[in-house]
Amino acid sequence: MKNKTALITGASRGLGFELAKSLAKKGWHLMINGRNPHTLLKAKKELEQFTNVDAISGDVIDEIHLIQFPERIEKMGHLDLIINNASTIGMSPQPHLLDYPIEVIHSIFHTNVIAPLSLLQKIKHQIKKEATIINISSDASIHAYEGWGGYSASKAALDHMTRILAKENPQWKIYAVDPGDMRTQMHQEAFPNEDISDRPLPETSVPGFIQLIEGNYESGRYEARKIEEIISSH
Repeated sequence: MKNKTALITGASRGLGFELAKSLAKKGWHLMINGRNPHTLLKAKKELEQFTNVDAISGDVIDEIHLIQFPERIEKMGHLDLIINNASTIGMSPQPHLLDYPIEVIHSIFHTNVIAPLSLLQKIKHQIKKEATIINISSDASIHAYEGWGGYSASKAALDHMTRILAKENPQWKIYAVDPGDMRTQMHQEAFPNEDISDRPLPETSVPGFIQLIEGNYESGRYEARKIEEIISSH
């Protein structure tokens, strides 16, 4: 895995950061993105203990931000892995769909669906043949949870877009991956008045992702923790 290069959006905290740290320890070169420049810089400094890191602060819905990536990638080498992890839950607490401000629905779909595609369009010439692309999904993409309509619909759209991308680009391995419930800031925003300390930490989902990245699985939708269960049973 040494000297391979990965781009991870939303990598300043939570699952994105844990994935970046795991890859950094394996010798991957990293390009990371995050909205908060201070949090991103802190993540960059920690990851630089293990590998080369380029960090670009900005919001993935900002097209001016996204057009910076191709030139920066050229300086690091072509990409072996892209993880579209940046995401938004929407409003907190989450209203029912008929009460959901449409401008917020637009923002959810822009962040969770349009931005991953826009980024891939801009960097497609920097992606190596047989590279891996991972779009972070959710169990909310297949289950109808009351109050989760905006987020759920966006993740369902992302899943379907991922399947189409895989059919159109057989030279790449393209996955939609559900990491499972996690104790993250975004998950807390989804349940602002609840104690979520019983949820697993993000790093518990990382081994399944690594198995996908290092393995030879067919493109498709996977649950990160079930992949790890399969590994443990053999």
